[in-house]
Amino acid sequence: MRLDKFLKVSRLIKRRTLAKEVADQGRITINGKIAKASSAVKAGDELAIRFGQKIVTARVEELRDTVKKEDAAKMFTILKEERLEKIEPEFIDDED
Repeated sequence: MRLDKFLKVSRLIKRRTLAKEVADQGRITINGKIAKASSAVKAGDELAIRFGQKIVTARVEELRDTVKKEDAAKMFTILKEERLEKIEPEFIDDED
């Protein structure tokens, strides 16, 4: 199954077009390798998705073409959620 379709069906990302954009920006890895939207996903793969200042790591449990909202969470297991430290821009003091 394509990565963008899995993210949409599992409801990790709400829309397939958004999933494609996130993947194309290099913010998703599959088993440690940067993934494209068309990358193949299989059960047992580990996905790391960067959402703003947060990285969510999930394991793919099962693949389905369609799923009810209540069963979508069964398609993956969240392994960890990490918050990235906010990087403050350095201010340049131009006063002489």
